[in-house]
Amino acid sequence: MSGCPFSPNASEGTLDFSQSMSYSDYLHLDDILNAQKPLSPDHNEMLFIVQHQTSELWMKLMLHELSAAIRHIDLDELPDAFKMLARVSQIMSQLVHAWDVLATMTPPEYSAIRPYLAQSSGFQSWQYRCIEFAMAIKMPPCYCPTRIDLICMPL
Repeated sequence: MSGCPFSPNASEGTLDFSQSMSYSDYLHLDDILNAQKPLSPDHNEMLFIVQHQTSELWMKLMLHELSAAIRHIDLDELPDAFKMLARVSQIMSQLVHAWDVLATMTPPEYSAIRPYLAQSSGFQSWQYRCIEFAMAIKMPPCYCPTRIDLICMPL
């Protein structure tokens, strides 16, 4: 059994990852944790950014699972496809419940950061449009700004 990697006792773990990959290296945590760049002085903007960035990460996983599920359906490998679609369902649940955290931001708090967002909007999410396409929801007026027709298809 291995010990805590941060233990002061070197026989129980290590703090030197110069010759091997650490947890942080594998997950590129420096990149992820430094990707939040608030534009306003408002404390609540960090919540807004993290909520939307994590939603995009969940959507990335959803697209990964949907794409694989479609391939498995094409190959008539339905048990694998069903497992992946069950995962998609759980990801959707995660996404829906994550908005409960953002709901702690009041309308005046959101109004304080909204001017700093300029024209940006969650409706511009490229991955959201890709999910719509994967689920056969193709409404041309909704996808023109991101040229989803050129980017997302085929899965």
